[in-house]
Amino acid sequence: MNAKDTRTAMYASEASRWQAVQARDAAADGYFVYAVRTTGVYCRPSASARLPKRENVEFFDTPAAAEAAGYRASRRARADRTSAAAGRAALVAEVCRLIEASDTVPSLDELAARAGMSPFHLHRVFKAETGLTPRAYASAYRARRLRAGLGTPNASVTEAIYDAGFNSNSRFYETSDQLLGMRARDYRAGGTGAVIHFAVGQCSLGAILVAQSQRGICAILLNDDPDALVRELQDQFPNAHLIGGDAGFEKLVAQVVGFVEAPSIGLNLPLDVRGTAFQERVWQALREIPPGTTVSYAEIAERIGRPTATRAVAQACGANHIAIAIPCHRVVRRDGDIAGYRWGVDRKRELLRREAEA
Repeated sequence: MNAKDTRTAMYASEASRWQAVQARDAAADGYFVYAVRTTGVYCRPSASARLPKRENVEFFDTPAAAEAAGYRASRRARADRTSAAAGRAALVAEVCRLIEASDTVPSLDELAARAGMSPFHLHRVFKAETGLTPRAYASAYRARRLRAGLGTPNASVTEAIYDAGFNSNSRFYETSDQLLGMRARDYRAGGTGAVIHFAVGQCSLGAILVAQSQRGICAILLNDDPDALVRELQDQFPNAHLIGGDAGFEKLVAQVVGFVEAPSIGLNLPLDVRGTAFQERVWQALREIPPGTTVSYAEIAERIGRPTATRAVAQACGANHIAIAIPCHRVVRRDGDIAGYRWGVDRKRELLRREAEA
C-alpha cells in the first residue's frame, strides 16, 4: 500500500474523521470535508472555525460531494482555498527555479526535500499547477535552453549541450531526437539534413499540403494558393531536404483529405509536434476535444492549469501548423463567436459544421 492509500485508509471511518476534526489535523485536508447541518456549510478538517456538535456533523469525501448535498463552502474555507492556491503557485514557482538553476536535473526526492513535502505530494501539486511532471518540466526547459544555445552564432554545439544542463555529450545524444527531431548540427543549420516528404492536394476547403518528417506528420497546411503552401513549408523548414511525395505518399494525403471531408472517420497518424512546453500542453488539450464540440480559450486555459493564460492559449492555437489533426478549429470565444483561425474563419466554420452533422 502506498503513502496515499495508507492516508486514505486512516480517514476511512467516521470516528477517525471526527477525531481529525477535533484535532484540527492539517494532514487530513484533501481526504475529506465535514459539513454542519445547522449552518449549511462545509469545512476542511483543519479549519479554525468553532467546533460543532458531533450530532450536527456529516462527512463527505470531496467538496463536490458536499455541494451536491446542498452545502456551501464556508467563508473561511473560501479564504483558505484562495490562500492555499497562492501558496501552491509560489511553491511550484520555487521548484521551477530550483530545476532551472541546477546543472543537472534534480531527482524528485531532492526537490521534495527542498520543498518540505513528500515526493508523492510534490509530484501531484506540481503537475496540477503546470500540467507537467517535474521531470517533464526539466526536459522542456533543457530543450528550450538547447534551442536558444544552438541559435547563438559563436557558440559550439558542445557548449550549447553543456549550457543546457547535459553533463555529457552521450546523455544528450540519447535524447536529441526527442528534443529536436533531428541532429543538433542539423537543427542549428535550420533543418539541414532533415528529410521531409510532402505533397499538395485539393479538398473542398481548397488546396492542402501534407508534410512528413522521419518522426511523423509535421505540417498540414490549408490555403487557396498551392504555391503559397509550398512557400510556407519552406519558411518553416528553410534548410531541410524537401522531397515531393511519391505514389505511396499520395495515399497519406488522400487519408488526410478523407478526414477533412468526413471528420467522423478519425485520423490516427503519428505527429511530429515541436513547440514550447506551454504550446505542447495546449496542443495536447486540443487533441482531447471530441469532434462536434467546442470549448473556449478560457476553458483550455483552465484545463491545463493556467486559468489566467487565455491570451497565451490563443497564441498557441495560432502557432499550430498541423491543421485539423491538432483541432484548434474547435476553440471559440467565450461568447461562442467563431473567430481567430490561422487558415481562415470560413474554413473554421465549415469544419465545425461538418463535425456537428457527423
